[in-house]
Amino acid sequence: MGRSGFTLVELLISMFIGALLLGGVVTAYVSMKVTTRDTMAIGELQEVGRLTLTLLRRDLEQVGFWGTFYDKGLTTINATSPANPTNDCFGGLNNGSFPNAVQTNFRSIYAEQTSGAALDCISGARNNTEVLQLKFLEGRQITNVNDVEENRYYFIAQQEQGTFVAGDSFAGMPTNNSTLWPYSHHVYYIEEQQIQINSKTITTPILMRRRLTVSGGMTKEAVIEGVEDIRYLFGLDTNGDSRVDTYRSTQDMTAGDWERSGGILTVQIIALVRVLEADADLELKSQTYTLGNDPDRRTLTFNDNYRRTVFSTTIQLYNMGISTW
Repeated sequence: MGRSGFTLVELLISMFIGALLLGGVVTAYVSMKVTTRDTMAIGELQEVGRLTLTLLRRDLEQVGFWGTFYDKGLTTINATSPANPTNDCFGGLNNGSFPNAVQTNFRSIYAEQTSGAALDCISGARNNTEVLQLKFLEGRQITNVNDVEENRYYFIAQQEQGTFVAGDSFAGMPTNNSTLWPYSHHVYYIEEQQIQINSKTITTPILMRRRLTVSGGMTKEAVIEGVEDIRYLFGLDTNGDSRVDTYRSTQDMTAGDWERSGGILTVQIIALVRVLEADADLELKSQTYTLGNDPDRRTLTFNDNYRRTVFSTTIQLYNMGISTW
């Protein structure tokens, strides 16, 4: 019995069907790769934005909290403290790490726009970005003296008298009714640094922080990579009714606004974040982002291949205003 093979037509048809299947597999693979890359980039942006807002929220919500110290403000009369560190961050009157003898309120919150240098402690900040300075007690009372850390500062609250003390100089509580709280002085700003990713050197914006320590004064540390710009809008109570009457940008805030105890009730944060690595296949060009809706809003346009997005939130300062802690 004779045997016959495939005809030329059958071979061509089978090759055509195979090419279609192979093309479908390749197309599906490429599509999945692009989708995965896009999903990872979006996830990276969301994570950076979430961490940025959460970090700033945690600090801002504690501004104005001074434990069981109930006087209206901190002065050299009702509070004793060590000398400010030599590399201290300060802007304006009575705005160092600790109160001084100047007859104005000790500022617990302050901000300014920078062109590189700011608060006499920062150099190399990203141009036309804003610097935020916060001073507060952390909301966890220290009840066990063994928990005192030598490289931190603390505040001993005694209703109408307070004492700032270094952890390595803490000698115990002065009275049974006094309370002990960790004291923080943080300054946030944006700086560009070079980092290594997959053997490539990339210039990336980083949210930086200066943090008060005993041994190093205002110590510099990198906090979150990919934060490209932040704006702050301050909700002010101008008539003493504990309600926000107006919002002012950092550049519109006056010395009187900063020095009025309890006058700042809310802070709106508008953050522009960026992925760390550029996407060569990104087709979006001339991307424009607007930070805020106020007259001083900042509009930024980019012509590169980095994915970006804007996050915003409004944070209430629970311990500011007439009805404080």
